Amino acid sequence: MNIIMMGATGAVGTEVVGTLLESPALGTLTLLGRRPLESIKDHRVVQQNVDIFTPSTYSSMLPNHDCAICTLGVGEPSKMPKADFVRIDKTAVLDFATQCKKSGVSHFHLLSSVGVDAKSRSFFLHTKGELQEELKNLNFDSLSLIHPSMILTPENRYGLSQAITLAVWPWLSHLMIGPLQKFRGVPVETLGTAIAMNALNPGKGIEVLEWADFNRLAETPMP
Repeated sequence: MNIIMMGATGAVGTEVVGTLLESPALGTLTLLGRRPLESIKDHRVVQQNVDIFTPSTYSSMLPNHDCAICTLGVGEPSKMPKADFVRIDKTAVLDFATQCKKSGVSHFHLLSSVGVDAKSRSFFLHTKGELQEELKNLNFDSLSLIHPSMILTPENRYGLSQAITLAVWPWLSHLMIGPLQKFRGVPVETLGTAIAMNALNPGKGIEVLEWADFNRLAETPMP
């Protein structure tokens, strides 16, 4: 299987890459971004320095890939102008997906968020909800929408607020049962593994993956 990916240098993206490289089912893994992953030495990996805001810099690299994964996104949306957030989290992603569809990619993965809704009053959830609706209209053979709640990372990347969240959220997760289960925090390693395993075991149609799915997929045997 040949996979192309945007957003590989982020916390989730690096975990996805690590799991994909463990699979003998992987053919070529093409990584598109503004900087390379320096630690990657695998001969199956092709790293391309591109402008994510200019599809013409990468469109020729998309043919002959079966699956695309997009983990591109802003870590702290509240710390930047809304227009910049939209440009990164919506416009660049939709451009990538549109070019993938034109190039014959059949399966597209989007790292999104729990609670996204195009009708939401939250700017963050509204923007990501609009993106999802536009991705559905592209009519991929398979569209996987990844909906984590809090992503639990080993280190604090964003200061005091994240430090508090990382300390409290694992305890709060145990109180989230039934319909609230989807709001449980997920370790970044589990999430990255789940996305990779889902890419290596493609289905059909539109699917929304949440907390229970991440844990199930993370335990899937490596193809």
